[in-house]
Amino acid sequence: MNRNDQTMIFAHRGSAGTHPENTMPAFEAGLEAGAEGLECDVQLTKDLVPVVIHDETVNRTTNGQGWIKDLTYEEIKRLDAGSWFSPNFAGVPIPTLEQLFEWAAGTPLILNVELKNGIVRYPGIEKIVLGLIYAYGLEDRTIISSFNHYSLVEVRRQDPDIETAVLFMEGLYEPWNYAGNIKANGLHCFFPAAVPELLEGARNANMPVRPFTVNEEGTMQNLIKGGCAGIITDWPEKAVHARNSIGN
Repeated sequence: MNRNDQTMIFAHRGSAGTHPENTMPAFEAGLEAGAEGLECDVQLTKDLVPVVIHDETVNRTTNGQGWIKDLTYEEIKRLDAGSWFSPNFAGVPIPTLEQLFEWAAGTPLILNVELKNGIVRYPGIEKIVLGLIYAYGLEDRTIISSFNHYSLVEVRRQDPDIETAVLFMEGLYEPWNYAGNIKANGLHCFFPAAVPELLEGARNANMPVRPFTVNEEGTMQNLIKGGCAGIITDWPEKAVHARNSIGN
């Protein structure tokens, strides 16, 4: 999903370098920084509400304890997801995916929704997330990614048209062939895996590459020059400046 030949900047968990990750202030800051896209992580509560948080537990990024799967949304929405980052964000809650979509629908942003269903499998998460995408008319602006590639196959089974992307960490050989085999549309790799051979081969296969998490300006510039469709970064403002500095 590229609107032009320009490398798109995706704000990783929002502007996670400057704001508490996966919160509405972080997503709003990503838009303000000039990012064309947002990356977010989705888990399911005990009562099957999709919430935007990276970890399977609330321990690291809130004042609470426990697994997302064991907590109801009523319990989760009372948690403080901002103070761990800075007192300036005290009381900021964990958003629901619906809250994010409601806001994002009024913006031009591309959304990269990562299904966090590797450690906890969350039965039915694909249908729940797709239903919200449809409800807010975001089918043409959403990429669904996951490290759980069985889940991507299930997404494709339920919707043959929605864009999907394979998440991976390793230096895989010709991963565009593998992605094509499961009918995925993109490669979201850990940035050290985005070697020149991968970028060239994926380009020849018309398979967009969007490495994560690219936070150093020199690496940003190299990947942009290498023709990546997008880069996923905690520092979207820095990435926009890096792109502008090389005229891409």
